[in-house]
Amino acid sequence: MTSLLGRTVDVRVPATSANLGPGFDTLGLALSMYDELEVTALEPGRVEIEVSGSGAEEIPVDASNLVVRSIAHVFADAGVEMPGIRLIARNGVPHGRGLGSSGAAVAAGVLAAKGLLEGVVELDDAALLRLATELEGHPDNVAPALFGSLTIAWTGERGPQHKKLLVHRGVSPLVLVPGYTMSTKAARSLQPEHVPSEDAVFNVSRSALLIAALTQSPEVLLDATDDRLHQDYRAPAMPETSRLVRALRAEGFAAVVSGAGPSVLVLCDGPGSRLEAARIADEVTDTPWIPRMVAVDVRGGTVRERAEGPSSQS
Repeated sequence: MTSLLGRTVDVRVPATSANLGPGFDTLGLALSMYDELEVTALEPGRVEIEVSGSGAEEIPVDASNLVVRSIAHVFADAGVEMPGIRLIARNGVPHGRGLGSSGAAVAAGVLAAKGLLEGVVELDDAALLRLATELEGHPDNVAPALFGSLTIAWTGERGPQHKKLLVHRGVSPLVLVPGYTMSTKAARSLQPEHVPSEDAVFNVSRSALLIAALTQSPEVLLDATDDRLHQDYRAPAMPETSRLVRALRAEGFAAVVSGAGPSVLVLCDGPGSRLEAARIADEVTDTPWIPRMVAVDVRGGTVRERAEGPSSQS
C-alpha cells in the first residue's frame, strides 16, 4: 500500500447516449462532453472530495460518492486494500438528462482504480467492462464511456461483452438538453414486461438497419431510428421531450430520446442540419432547449498517471 500513497491519476470520460431509438439496452454512442477528474491515493480512511460543474450541489462528498464506490469495488475485486482518496471532479456531463452521467462516474472510478493499481494489478478491457457493469447494472452506457465511438453491448456466458464500431463521418450529432431532469429508475418503471411480437420484430429490423446507417449509410437514419419498445411508453413522463421528438421526425430529422431522457439526440447529416434542428426545438415546445453541437468521441475514457514513470491509457 505504501507504494500507492501520493499516486495521482487524471481521468477523462465522455458523455454517452444509449438506445439510439430501437437499440434498447444495447446500443450506445460516446459524445464529446466530458467529466474530468484528478484522483490521489491517500492514507486509508481519508476521503476528500471537491466537485464542480453539473450536479455539483447534489453529489455526495463522502465515501458514498459513486466514483469513490467504484474505485472501492475495483480494489475489493483485486484483493488490494483500499487507500484513502482525494477526488477533484469537474463535471461536464449533464446530470439527470439521459446522457450517461452515472455511467460516466462508474467508468471514471474504474479507470481511476486501474491507474492507481498500475504495476500492482493489471486490468484489461474485459475486466474494466465487467467491473463497470457490475456497478451500473447494464453495459449500454459504460461500454461507450470506456471505449468510445458506437458500441454494441451484450451479456453472455462470458459476462458483459462489447463491439466497438466507427461512425460514418457524415453523422453529426446534436444534443438538445432541457432544464428539467428525469430519473432513470422512474423511466424504467413505465416499461412493460411484455411487448407485442410485431413490435419486437419491428425493433429488431430497425436495430440492424441502424448499425448500417451509422457506419455506412446515414441517408437511412430516419427509418433506422424508429422505435416501438420504450419511447412511447415513457412519453407521458416527459411530454415536452416526446413532443419535440415527434416534431423533429416530422421534418425528416433522426431524433430520439437520449437514454432514459429527457434530452433529445438528433443524428444530423451536417452543420446546417444541426442549426435547423436547433431552430425547430426553439419553436415547437414551451421548454427551453440548450443545443449542444457535439462530435462522436472515438477514444473513450482515458487515465494517465501524473507522476513520472509509466502511464496508462484505455
